[in-house]
Amino acid sequence: MRRRAIQFKSPETIELIEQEIDLEELQPKQIAVESVTSVLSAGTELAVLGGNESWAPHPAIPGYGNVGRVIARGSEVTQCEEGDLVFSYASHASHALASGSQLIVKLPEDIDPVKLAMARIAQVAFTAPRVSSIELGDTVVVQGLGLVGNLAAQFCALSGARVIGVDVSEARLEMAAECGIEHRVNPLKEDLFQKVEEITEGRMCETAIEATGNPSLIAPLNKLLGKNGETILLGTPRGDLKEGGADILRQIHLWGSGCVTMKGAHEWRYPIYDSDAGKHSLERNIRIFLDLLRNGKLKVDALISHVESPENCSQVYEALRNRDESYGGVVWDWRKL
Repeated sequence: MRRRAIQFKSPETIELIEQEIDLEELQPKQIAVESVTSVLSAGTELAVLGGNESWAPHPAIPGYGNVGRVIARGSEVTQCEEGDLVFSYASHASHALASGSQLIVKLPEDIDPVKLAMARIAQVAFTAPRVSSIELGDTVVVQGLGLVGNLAAQFCALSGARVIGVDVSEARLEMAAECGIEHRVNPLKEDLFQKVEEITEGRMCETAIEATGNPSLIAPLNKLLGKNGETILLGTPRGDLKEGGADILRQIHLWGSGCVTMKGAHEWRYPIYDSDAGKHSLERNIRIFLDLLRNGKLKVDALISHVESPENCSQVYEALRNRDESYGGVVWDWRKL
């Protein structure tokens, strides 16, 4: 079968290629889908584009959040039938392969597939409140209000927490306001510590979520916590921690510096499918996402700034590399090819 796919040929070259895939070689646990939409995950994909991820050497076909129609399935696939609309971790391609050993979830037909593609971003964001100790009435500060940070903030608010969103981008702060994040702070314009102290009446925060992946921001973030607070590392740390490493260790170790607990929030710490091992799984996260979306409790419309034809891939990635603030969430619409 002939397909078109977005490819990072090198750190400087992005192209929409044509290639053959052989459906006759489908593995027992694989499915083939005709893509409807797929979501761009800017942090991960720009890291791959830059050649900074060893697991994705160039040339690489990016993407791992796909809504597609099943056109073929392997003999051991039980999650779906041919013709079903499914969410999977398939790549940015008009026709793509996905493995049932990763995640395949059947989707409803009555929700806009552009919105359904955001399930992938929600999957990442879910892990922050999952690993935290957030309780009703707690104050949570979320640093970084991109797609993942915004959805993590919404999940915390839905859990009964008071949320303070932090970002240096006014566009992202406005997006957070549209999504119902009550308190928003730009640390370039306001004293962040003073603002948090004011909002919490001196108590400070019980939980901090770091969603930027910038290691140098961890130590200042920890200072927004009360004693025995916790910091959740949601964004994958990238780059060297040139300063502040000793400060972080002292914040963890010393009572006078907060006695902070730090937790990793990588999504793969949970089982892929439901099991007797515990109540959480990636599969369950998607079902909860669908329920929140259907009931209007989760706001995703404001997060999606561009629904693009994959033919525009070079321009879109270039805009993201240049930090064009008009770009929020980008969804590829494969129906536009």
